[in-house]
Amino acid sequence: MNKILVPTDFSEQAGNALKVAAMIAKAQNAEIYLLHMMEIPLQQTDQGSAQSDIPETLFFMKLAQKRFANLLAEDYLEGITVHETLKADITFNEIKDACKEFDIDLIVMGSHGASGLTEMFIGSNAEKVVRTSDVPVLVIKNEHTSFDVTDFVFASDFKNDNKETYKKAVKFAKMFGSKIHLLLVITSNNFMTTYEAKTRIKDFIDGQDFDNYTTTIHNDHTVEHGILNFAEDINADLIGISTHGRQGISHFLNGSISEDLVNHAKRPVITFKI
Repeated sequence: MNKILVPTDFSEQAGNALKVAAMIAKAQNAEIYLLHMMEIPLQQTDQGSAQSDIPETLFFMKLAQKRFANLLAEDYLEGITVHETLKADITFNEIKDACKEFDIDLIVMGSHGASGLTEMFIGSNAEKVVRTSDVPVLVIKNEHTSFDVTDFVFASDFKNDNKETYKKAVKFAKMFGSKIHLLLVITSNNFMTTYEAKTRIKDFIDGQDFDNYTTTIHNDHTVEHGILNFAEDINADLIGISTHGRQGISHFLNGSISEDLVNHAKRPVITFKI
């Protein structure tokens, strides 16, 4: 873990994420890249825009730089190398591009979630990042005085296309000395016998060099409810899940359990792109 990207809008939620990123950075001797995307109307940044638009753009830039300076003065960032990046763009492709530009290993971002019509038609910012990111995304909902991951739930269907994401989860667990709780949720719409479920998990982890884990087969009404209920039962510190990153009409029709968890879970969620 060398480089951590933290998108920020200078909100309380973004501050919570930055504090967690700082804890991880100190533990892993990593650098932090702070990214702020200015919400400036596109016409104000066009080459053909009127000169009267320029002072307003400069005002937003100076305001962002002042906020960066205030953040860098926080005690919890002392001793950490922090890079500031300012983009005059409000598209989430900027985050994906920044990951490639700076060779980012992990995104840590805050979220207050989304529900109802807001979730259906807009979604949360974290959800949009999860949908497009090729690197793991750690979503923080609350303030953490410490970020200790003792119990880490990794929920999966344990099919072969998830094996690479499990390797990433194991790497993350080793960083914290975590126990991974392998979770397979069985629903009435996707039934399998206990024997079949145990066999699938056994075949999935065969050959892995990680032995600090438990396996659980949990029955519930939906996969999302099963994950949330199990995580609550064991008081998990973190939920991990794979995502296909569906977009457009495919996302609308099929949805995404990982994005639903990002919106609804009260505890931290980390997603790994398949």
